[in-house]
Amino acid sequence: MASPFRSALAPLPPVDRARQVTESLAAFIDRASLAAGDRLPAEREMMAALGVGRSTIREAIRHFQALGVMETRKGSGTYLIRPVTSATVHMPLSVETASLRDALLQTLEVRRGIECEACMVAARRRTADDLAAIEARLVEMERVHHLKGTAGKEDLAFHLAIYDATGNPLFRQLLEQMREAFERFWEKPFDRPDFARRSFPFHRRLFNAIVAQDTEAARLETLKILDIVEEDIKDMSR
Repeated sequence: MASPFRSALAPLPPVDRARQVTESLAAFIDRASLAAGDRLPAEREMMAALGVGRSTIREAIRHFQALGVMETRKGSGTYLIRPVTSATVHMPLSVETASLRDALLQTLEVRRGIECEACMVAARRRTADDLAAIEARLVEMERVHHLKGTAGKEDLAFHLAIYDATGNPLFRQLLEQMREAFERFWEKPFDRPDFARRSFPFHRRLFNAIVAQDTEAARLETLKILDIVEEDIKDMSR
């Protein structure tokens, strides 16, 4: 009896086998809607379906294991730890630390470089349509903030619109993955509705810098926002 996976996984042309297997497996997991805890096809099934050797399959699996999205259980098989999608170029983040505070501060160090660069690139490349999209999300963020005193989802939408204005999809993917790693935390940071509230005015200033195509001002306003986030993480996690 033919394996049900044979119709979902197609043979690959001879190029970069390990990379192709990695991309093919990510696409298969996405199409099959595999969730955390689901078992992947056996090695021999993947070998037959993809037309590659065992060493190539194992190299791809090791890649996923290093990313923290798969684990191999002796005598049982390989299982998915975290969801993977074919659209995800860099796989979900795995931050290993006993302290949420330390993990957040670690990601913040990375975010400084990424977000400053993204805002500077957006300031250089933004189009009229980009500005309209960013401003629409800023206005909504301001509306919700004035109404509720906080605007977490709207704040994220504002920053994602800036990332989209860069024309580089990796910026959005990186920010979304970092947010996803602490999804429950960001719903109500430290059980404090006033978390990072002091950063609110700088979002309008950041938008104005992007409108003016002032890359240095965009960088400085981004740093002001992230500095306040860092201060609140430290103060509220004591």
